[in-house]
Amino acid sequence: MKIRILSLIFVLAVGTSAQLAKLSPSQAKDHIGEVQTVCGKVVSARFASNSKGQPTFLNLDKPYPNEIFTILIWGENRSKFGTPETKYSDTSVCVTGKISSYRGTPEVVISEPRQLTIQK
Repeated sequence: MKIRILSLIFVLAVGTSAQLAKLSPSQAKDHIGEVQTVCGKVVSARFASNSKGQPTFLNLDKPYPNEIFTILIWGENRSKFGTPETKYSDTSVCVTGKISSYRGTPEVVISEPRQLTIQK
């Protein structure tokens, strides 16, 4: 019985890590609706303090308005990240979450700092 449970745990762990292979920002468009990890460099960042929901946008690999992938942090969660538009600017990061599309651009909306890691 113990071996069967350990085998099941191993299979689940391996399956999960295989599904979360790191994607480049340009690959994200092919994974809409999936939970994935996307890694790239934050090349433009903006806190839209006067916009509805006070979003913070972190664009990977290509800057706005030609962004190919965006990390979105809504104002209600912003304090958990400090000042993300400066903290993550010009850094390489990985973000994990469900990839959606907004006006044709893939994005991940994050609410917890554990979803976003700085790469060294």
